Amino acid sequence: MVRWGLIGASTIAREWVIGAIRANGGELSSVLSSNAERGSAYAAENGIARVAATLGEIVNDPAIDAVYISTTNELHRDQAIAAARAGKHVLCEKPLALSLDDARSMIAEARKAGVVLATNHHLRNAASHRAMRAAIAEGRIGRPLAARVFHAVYLPPHLQGWRLERPDAGGGVILDITVHDADTLRFVLNDDPVEVTAFSQSAGMGQSGLEDGVMGVMRFKSGVIAQFHDAFTAKFAETGFEVHGTEGSLIARNVMTQRPVGSVVLRNAEGERELPLDQQDLYSRAIANFHAAIAGKGKPSATGEDGLWSLATGLAVVKSAASGAAVKIETGL
Repeated sequence: MVRWGLIGASTIAREWVIGAIRANGGELSSVLSSNAERGSAYAAENGIARVAATLGEIVNDPAIDAVYISTTNELHRDQAIAAARAGKHVLCEKPLALSLDDARSMIAEARKAGVVLATNHHLRNAASHRAMRAAIAEGRIGRPLAARVFHAVYLPPHLQGWRLERPDAGGGVILDITVHDADTLRFVLNDDPVEVTAFSQSAGMGQSGLEDGVMGVMRFKSGVIAQFHDAFTAKFAETGFEVHGTEGSLIARNVMTQRPVGSVVLRNAEGERELPLDQQDLYSRAIANFHAAIAGKGKPSATGEDGLWSLATGLAVVKSAASGAAVKIETGL
């Protein structure tokens, strides 16, 4: 049994991760919140036995094997490094950090300590994206040429706040959503992005100069080009993901989501057919893979290095949108 500590009394932990941990035989041992009163209420609401008062208290707790970090983004580096140095395995929300140097430091400390560092890119665990990856690997659309990601949504009121107000915390749609696109494209295409051109938008929700919409194009090592549209402002849009190849197309709808839903159609010279999808909870699959990685049986769904790649891509999108020029994507790996 893996015993967990929560660093951050977050909405995502309450709605998705706590249940996934328990569904995979894990135990919630403690929670740390920046607000003691909120932490106590959160622990009571979610059946968590203890409330930690400090970061040191939770990472040095002998009753904890792993931590899940879901605080605001500027806190990830120090929290992950403290946990790794204390011998705890780390599942960290995206973006992994706010700079490449910070992300590389997190990866280096985890390696030094011999602990698992994973990035919570949940979309890799979607049945739709796994089916698309398999279809491409099997050559069912020939050679991939282009892709499109539609990930423009409406940010619900209970998730607003710092995402729209705090540049210092890594707010804005790019570090919140575009990093997911980057990781999902890397996973499905089994390819790495090398360059991006993007334009951002402030359409009334973002404050303090933060963008609430972005469009752009990534170029991959293989030559694939991928268009993406991300937003917090699209109240009635549907998400989707398409990959077009020399011999066919994969067309997925309603798949850029936390829920195990959506469909994938393969379209080629023989017509159209819907791919069978083994739908299961995305976060439960992530936790199962993380537990297996702790036991030395494989890797987590998304590693720290995967988180570095998505961060590098997101930061390149930010830079391109600010400069109006194409930006190379480099991780330093």
